[in-house]
Formats: sequence, structure tokens, C-alpha cells
Amino acid sequence: MIDDEEKLRKLMARIIELEKFQVFQAEDATTALKKIEQQDFDAIICDVKLPDANGVELIQQIKKIQPLTEVILLTAYGNIPDGVQAIKNGAFDYITKGDDNNRIIPLLYRALEKTELSKRVTQLEQKVEQKYSFDNIIGTSKVILSVIDMSRKVAATDTTVLLTGETGTGKEVFAQAIHYGGNRRNKSFVAINCSAFSKDLLESELFGHKAGAFTGALKDKKGLFEEANFGTIFLDEIGEMPLDLQAKILRVLETKEFIKIGETKPTKVDVRIIAATNRELDKEIENGQFRSDLYYRLSVFQIALPSLRDRVEDIKLFVNDFAPVFAAKMNKRIKLLSPEYIKTLEQNTWKGNIRELRNIIERSIILADEDVLTVDCLPFELQQSNISDNATSSLSMTNIEKAHIRKVLNYTKGNKAEAARLLEISIATLYRKVEEYKL
Repeated sequence: MIDDEEKLRKLMARIIELEKFQVFQAEDATTALKKIEQQDFDAIICDVKLPDANGVELIQQIKKIQPLTEVILLTAYGNIPDGVQAIKNGAFDYITKGDDNNRIIPLLYRALEKTELSKRVTQLEQKVEQKYSFDNIIGTSKVILSVIDMSRKVAATDTTVLLTGETGTGKEVFAQAIHYGGNRRNKSFVAINCSAFSKDLLESELFGHKAGAFTGALKDKKGLFEEANFGTIFLDEIGEMPLDLQAKILRVLETKEFIKIGETKPTKVDVRIIAATNRELDKEIENGQFRSDLYYRLSVFQIALPSLRDRVEDIKLFVNDFAPVFAAKMNKRIKLLSPEYIKTLEQNTWKGNIRELRNIIERSIILADEDVLTVDCLPFELQQSNISDNATSSLSMTNIEKAHIRKVLNYTKGNKAEAARLLEISIATLYRKVEEYKL
């Protein structure tokens, strides 16, 4: 409560304290600002005329120190220009002393609700930024650290980025990190897979349409470029985009505008574009499947993401990160990873990269009978890669039979009757084998 009229200030403070609030008092702007710098406040009630400041102008200083705090201004003589300026400067409300006394407490509660909501939004934004930050990208290998370093540097700019690499290498993860690491972090991040739509539907999704533009267009629709205005749009699998749509993307890059389907006037947008592909676009250009001018605009800053087989030393880190998550979902607790389990994973070629590894780990958790992940939890194909190192045990009749039964059960998705038929044994024998081998 900031007011140089002591009696009024103390009376108002007492009324507010009866609502179970803790109230701090200040007789002038200098004293108030010192307290505001030392402690967080949910709301401030401030007189317009103070000995050393004007309350309307003081709002801006308060907001610089505590931007989420709501300020209610009190004035003895209200006037419209001051009220308008107060709201422009960030005041929650502007009321007249005496005439509006009954409004103070309800108004204060509304101001506090807004402060609480603003704090929650800020906390959620911070959590999102932390979730998608570069610090959360898994890996300590030299090759991935180099990619992270490049991505951090380009994140601070508005430069268009082209992410290349095999399927499952984490291109969207890096796109999100670049967005949330840049100055557009508080705006929208919109992602679309260009291979998931037909040409006409993709154009409508990207650029929107006017009502009546085509059969089924019953109302105006915003496209993803408009949704991402002032933020970032991530065009995944851009190598799959039809040539005529590529021309529209090029126009957005060059002029920051596009024309909706059924519209005649251009729509202007300020959007950062991050594109990704698992194709070799230079070869697509040679084959006439991709525009060279678009490629040069997209690849202003190109980042090639490494395959998982090029960063084998990171595999154990992924297992340590993924396993507890899946275990928690399945009410299991994994305490140990057998050395053979990790070694077998490291020997795999990983054509599906991180996405494939993630699926394998989830499957391993399902099959784990105890709190240890062992080679037996892996698919039959991966287990076979370990034969050369464990030839004697792996090629024993028991292990071959166990592995074969597991493979057939996997094929039948756990249907024991069908598995017994394929194995040409009775279902009773299969149940005995399953119990014996703990499958």
C-alpha cells in the first residue's frame, strides 16, 4: 500500500489485513521501490499523487522490477486521460478514493487471481523451455556435442535451418531446441510432417483457405503459417513436398507473404522456418523432384544429425534415460543393466536410430521378469548378434530352442495356441517350455 496520507493508508491496510493478507506500507515512491526490489508482492495499491513521484508513471518502474505484480491506482480526483495512460502503463485498474471504497476488496481479489494465473503461465513456459532445451539432449559423444554447439549458435539468430539425417535421429528434438533457445521462444512452435498429407490437403494445412474455395470448405481456415506467426514452423520431411507447393514456400521465404486458397490478397507473416529431410536433396534436384532455388534458401545453415551407429558411446545414456520412464509406466523397477545387454545394443546397426532404440527398450521392460535387463529381453534378431561372443552357450540346444520359441511367440503376438500350432507341439508342451525358460 503506497500512500502519503498516513491515516488513510493505515485504515486501508487494516481493512485488507482483515481479509488475511499481509500488508506492507510505504509513504512514498522511494521507500516503496526499495521494498519492491527486496521482496515479491502479489499486488500493489498506489496513490496517484505521491511526494516524490506520479503513480501513473511509477507503474512502469514497478513493472520493470516485478512484471507479474498487478497495480491498482487510487486517485482523489479521477480524470479520463490519467486513467487511460495508467492502463496503457500496465495498471490493473484505476479508481477514485471514497467513491469506490466498496470496490477495493473485490478488485484486489481479481488482481490477485490474475497475478496467480500469470505466475502459473510463466512456470509452465519455463518448464517447456527446460524440457526442450539443449541441456536435455542426450549424448556426450564428440559428434553430437559438435552438432549441439552449432545448433546453439544458430538458435540465437532468425536464420532458416535445414536439418538432415536418417529417420529417427532426432530432427524434431533439435528443431524444438533451436526454437526454445532463440528469441521466439515465447511464441508458437508449429510442426507438420509434409509426407503425411496429399498435395491439396497439405496446401490447405500450410496456408489456409477461404470459405467456399473448394467443396467442403464451409468456413475460413487459418493455415499453420498464420498459427506460427512471430514463432517457428517446422517442416518435417520437406523432401516429400510437391514442386508447386515448394514454390509457395520459396515465396514465403523471399517476401514473407502467401495467398490463401480462394483468396486474392496476400497474407503477411513473420515466421522462422526450420526444415528437415532424410533425403539427399542434391540428388532430388538432379532428378527434378526438388527446386534448387528453394534448397539454397533452406540450407543457409545446414546441420547434419549423426546416426546412432556413429555415436555408439551414447547408447548406454539413452538406455539409462528411457528405461526408468517405461518402467514407471509399467509399475516395474529396473535396477541393473547387464553388460551383455548393453554390448549387444552397441553391436546393432540401428537403421531406425534413436526411435528404434526407444522401442527396443520399451519392449525389454515388458519382457523383463526381474529388475535386471538382460540379453533375453531383446528381440531374437539382436540376440543372434551376440552369438560370436558367446558361441558355446548361445549355440547350445537349450538356447537355440528357447530363442526359437521366443521368436515364434513374438510372431504370434503372444497367442500360445497359434504358436503351438506353428511349432508343431502340443499347447501343454508349450506351456511347460514357457515356464521352464521363463519366457
